[in-house]
Amino acid sequence: METLPLDGVLVADFSRVLAGPYATMLLADLGATVIKVERPGTGDDTRSWGPPWTDNGSAYFESVNRNKRSVALDLSDPDDRAAAHELVRRADVLVENFKAGSLAQHGLDHDSAHALNPGLIYTSISGFGSAEGAELPGYDFVVQALGGLMSITGEPDRPPVKVGVALVDVLTGKDAALGIMAALRHRERTGLGQHVEVNLMSSLLGSLANQMSSLLTTGIAPQRMGNRHPSIAPYETLRCEDAFLAVAVGNDAQFRKLCDGLGLVSMPDEPEFATNAQRVAHREEMVRRLENVLGARPAADWQRRLQGLGIACGQVNDLSGAVHYAESLGLRPMVDPGGGAAMQVRSPIDFSGHGTAEVTPPPLLGQHDKEVLAWLQDPEQPLPPISSRRDPQ
Repeated sequence: METLPLDGVLVADFSRVLAGPYATMLLADLGATVIKVERPGTGDDTRSWGPPWTDNGSAYFESVNRNKRSVALDLSDPDDRAAAHELVRRADVLVENFKAGSLAQHGLDHDSAHALNPGLIYTSISGFGSAEGAELPGYDFVVQALGGLMSITGEPDRPPVKVGVALVDVLTGKDAALGIMAALRHRERTGLGQHVEVNLMSSLLGSLANQMSSLLTTGIAPQRMGNRHPSIAPYETLRCEDAFLAVAVGNDAQFRKLCDGLGLVSMPDEPEFATNAQRVAHREEMVRRLENVLGARPAADWQRRLQGLGIACGQVNDLSGAVHYAESLGLRPMVDPGGGAAMQVRSPIDFSGHGTAEVTPPPLLGQHDKEVLAWLQDPEQPLPPISSRRDPQ
């Protein structure tokens, strides 16, 4: 059987909600053994976040918790706390997103965990870091506001809006997983553990790319432009007969191909549209002329025609349409975890020379209590393979 890159890595997952569980799911998809520690009775907050609901819980929880074992531990109980400490002694990685300082009372803060296991990669995820922002609660929605993302999202004449998914949590989860893998590589060379710290605010600011560079270059904060790009035209949605078509033209040669496809063969030679800078300056007139032609046919027709000419474009799909389009390209976007769970989005990472993880369904709360606690009590007892069934113990 082929091994996966993180086979043999044990992750103690003390995180909940989205950023932390997303990070640990990424590690699990790469082959790591992830043991999710949850509160007895209630578990991860997202188990109660619905609708929509699945046969075994919330769709929200199931979206970021596949390929994991769940053990319910009351950290205020001496026996459960001892089990948690033993898990930390054996783990390669610990991931937590508790309020700053709250794990110290259980002997699970960084210093205590490092004393138990000097080689541990201890990963802390917070909203605003461990300095002055340590006491601030960190929710994606609020960070999108404070971090400026809302200020550049939406139409210029409408109120600011959030992105349609908890994008900052997802970005932070990816940053956490990247930091963990770098720390594991460092440990291979030195034998030393690391304290990896990521926070939602910094992950958002680090992802703003050209928009942040624009501010730092000019001193002027970028503003909302809807689907338009501040530096490229046309790079926006254009109205067709029945729907919108996203069109991305990156250079003058591509603009000429676009115009040829629309029958506007002389337009690229006009001074107002000959260069990208001129098209940005005369965007309104350019859009008016392009949409005057595009409006005569459905978006799907234009997509086929213009893609055939090498133009990056596509009609605006809903999520169902996005899945169908990915399937049409052979991308295999979905995977069935079994156990009566809903379909899942497949890991986006493929490796040559490696298989992909056998996807197992998100666990029921405390589903693996018996096997995990028995394993923690007996160092000689192997941890049984994770099952695709979801039978409560």
